[in-house]
Amino acid sequence: MSTYQLVRAKDSQDLARRAAETIATTIDLALDQRDRAQIALSGGSTPAQAYSLLGQQHLPWDRVDVLLGDERWVAADDSSSNARMLRHTLFSDGLPGAQACFHPVPTVELASAEASAEAFSDLVTRVCAGSPPAFDLMLLGLGDDGHTASLFPGTEAPLVQDRWTTIGRGKGLDRITLTAPVLSAARQVVFLVSGEGKRQALRRLLDPMESPDRTPAKLVRPNTPIVVLTDEAASQGLA
Repeated sequence: MSTYQLVRAKDSQDLARRAAETIATTIDLALDQRDRAQIALSGGSTPAQAYSLLGQQHLPWDRVDVLLGDERWVAADDSSSNARMLRHTLFSDGLPGAQACFHPVPTVELASAEASAEAFSDLVTRVCAGSPPAFDLMLLGLGDDGHTASLFPGTEAPLVQDRWTTIGRGKGLDRITLTAPVLSAARQVVFLVSGEGKRQALRRLLDPMESPDRTPAKLVRPNTPIVVLTDEAASQGLA
């Protein structure tokens, strides 16, 4: 059973600062032990501010491989692309973070979402050692329906155990996503949760009796405690 370490921030700015510091610290620790660090980041509006702050950190970015936990099957310049968001935040021109090695998810340059999922699996296997591949950091969001990455409740994606990537179908778009075994293999898992709309989903995530069928985020079960970075709006009422 997973254990959770709840870290409360005062507001969105404090949450972004804490997230950036947590990611930077994890990178430093990984690079103390290995030549390179591999991190997987999430999309969404909540982490964007954190990535802008993270990109200003003076780290040995040329030794850091950055991937995404999931990506919409859209062009890289589409407004909904997670890769596009990273390029405008963490990898902005002139920031130290721009020196990191970014491995975007192959999307519409391939013939189908299925082909993209296979290509992403090959990419992850090349970049990350282990079976399943083990990232130093897996930064995840939490949907108001309990999904994480693109593992949506009531779909096939959360059930996939024999592959490292699959297709997540939710909210009208095909998405390429890491599977639960890869999310769980990370040396450090961090959930970033903000806003009143996530309050119920956060309670479900922390509830030891909650079913992963309803809340697929419960499928993330690393060997280390999961850090949950949250704000007052999402965590109100929690002990």
